[in-house]
Amino acid sequence: MKAREIRPKIYSVGAIDWDRRLFDALIPLPDGTSYNSYLIKGSEKTALIDTVDPTMEGVLIKNLIQLKIKDVDYVIANHAEQDHSGTIPRVLEKYPQAKVVATPRCKGMLIDLLMIPEEKFITVNDRETLSLGNKTLEFIYAPWVHWPETMFTYLREDKILFTCDFLGSHLATSDLFVTDEATVYEAAKRYYAEIMMPFRTTIKKNLEKIKDLEMEIIAPSHGPAYDKPDFILNAYREWTSDEVKNEVVIPYISMHGSTQKMVDYLVGALADRGVTVKQFNLSVVDIGKLAMALVDAATMVIGTPTVLVGPHPNVAYAAFLVNALRPKLQFVSIIGSYGWGSKAVEQLKGMIPNLKVEVLDPVISKGFPKEADFKALDNLAEAIAQKHKACNFV
Repeated sequence: MKAREIRPKIYSVGAIDWDRRLFDALIPLPDGTSYNSYLIKGSEKTALIDTVDPTMEGVLIKNLIQLKIKDVDYVIANHAEQDHSGTIPRVLEKYPQAKVVATPRCKGMLIDLLMIPEEKFITVNDRETLSLGNKTLEFIYAPWVHWPETMFTYLREDKILFTCDFLGSHLATSDLFVTDEATVYEAAKRYYAEIMMPFRTTIKKNLEKIKDLEMEIIAPSHGPAYDKPDFILNAYREWTSDEVKNEVVIPYISMHGSTQKMVDYLVGALADRGVTVKQFNLSVVDIGKLAMALVDAATMVIGTPTVLVGPHPNVAYAAFLVNALRPKLQFVSIIGSYGWGSKAVEQLKGMIPNLKVEVLDPVISKGFPKEADFKALDNLAEAIAQKHKACNFV
């Protein structure tokens, strides 16, 4: 994609990665992604806001050449992760007079990750400014969204906030700004769920930190920019709030049909009681979809058969993932089956210490579920429904 002007003398010069399908060898990217980089030409100085993934460095350099950029004075490193910082060495090679502007912690990480010489850095304090002549950059510390060294860059005169990973979306699109709000909302929610949700508490603090800024554009480093900032800000306020919905998420797996029968029965029992259910077969699930469902849910019920007296490995992985993501769940339970002995319940409970939840009575059947097991599932469904009603979940 060629360089495009966002505002006079402000350009999008990054790259669209239409074909990438996995991030960090972990996160599914069903819609690809982008690595947004922005060039600001002031009356005296020129600044490049973030760079691109090293696989796309040719696109960035080509765009700078297209704009006939002879000098870059500053490379603003909002975040040290390599999909944004990885092309800094190439930019410094082309523009040797450029200095890298970063937080002190980001400086240390960039030296470690990319071996950029220490003398190439200018470190900035929280709320410090840098003049480009007729344009002023203000740097706002925003640690733990989602790394500890992150900052935002605010362009005062044009009222643009450059947020790097924060408020972004893994979405390959030719649209410079959001046009299809439904598609972007889903992509942004997936991005929040997979990457930002573990830092929900600190994200709320950082949202508060920028609430008084005049923002006409929010320009993240993944996905389209927001020319209606309230669209993404309101979404984040909802996702990071303490409010949950009348929803149950059921990640499960079944080897010989017993756990599947229990899951099917529980889904019906919950639906009969007016509870929304989202079930995920862990043998085929996109973990991003599971993460998205966890953003709003009040309750999770884990379904597992027993493998060598413990939970199925896919279920253990899901429990590990949920524990890492730290969703705002209120209740958890476990259902499943075993043949001759099981410690699956104890092991799964031990795998979710980060979840501050009430554990409801599990239902574990010996072999194929029988009448007493189905009665216990009815009781579990009733307990969940009553808990949700008592808490007035929407």
